[in-house]
Amino acid sequence: MKFSTAVSSSRRKSRKAHFSAPSSERRKLMSAPLSAELRNKYQVRAVPVRKDDEVQVVRGTYKGREGKIVQVYRRKWVIHIERITREKVNGATVNVGVDPSKVVITKLKIDKDRKALLDRKHKSAADKGKGKFTEQEVQAMSNVD
Repeated sequence: MKFSTAVSSSRRKSRKAHFSAPSSERRKLMSAPLSAELRNKYQVRAVPVRKDDEVQVVRGTYKGREGKIVQVYRRKWVIHIERITREKVNGATVNVGVDPSKVVITKLKIDKDRKALLDRKHKSAADKGKGKFTEQEVQAMSNVD
């Protein structure tokens, strides 16, 4: 079911738009979910990752590893995390790229712009009525039987 006539539902066009997206759009596409504690604190599900956030890898070879983001490599769609490296054949150590969707943000680097973003996201979610059910809705659901 197509909701918006302004957006194509073609797989080919969607992939082209994704992989040729400019850096400004890639920032938003490279978002990561917040940990349970941060989600309860800020009432926001996910935010774009940035350099000094602390994250925990939840999928893949490096599952369970934690560290600070060293670099957000938008051109390659990956982030580099502090202690996640491997050694090359010549002995040099290089950072291993991790997809931002496979990490959970455990500590945010907060500045005034980041705080404004969190407040704005929380406010818009509240306006849309997202979140917990009200008492009346719970009562109405229990009376359905």
